[in-house]
Amino acid sequence: MGYVTVSAKMPRRLKDKYGIKPGPIIREALEEEVRRRILEEAEERAKELSRKVGGITDEEIAKIIREDRKKG
Repeated sequence: MGYVTVSAKMPRRLKDKYGIKPGPIIREALEEEVRRRILEEAEERAKELSRKVGGITDEEIAKIIREDRKKG
């Protein structure tokens, strides 16, 4: 896995006054954004799948499941 270096600027007086280390904060924010985007993608795929299978009746689904169980 490759990495990319990301940097940020902040006033030195704030960094010194509050002892903020930007690295962990940036890393956490980026990880949270990635999680959010993964969830968005999953939600979109779920909606698309729902549209595709929305026309199948409950009876048809039950029949498919029963047939699959008999095979396995």
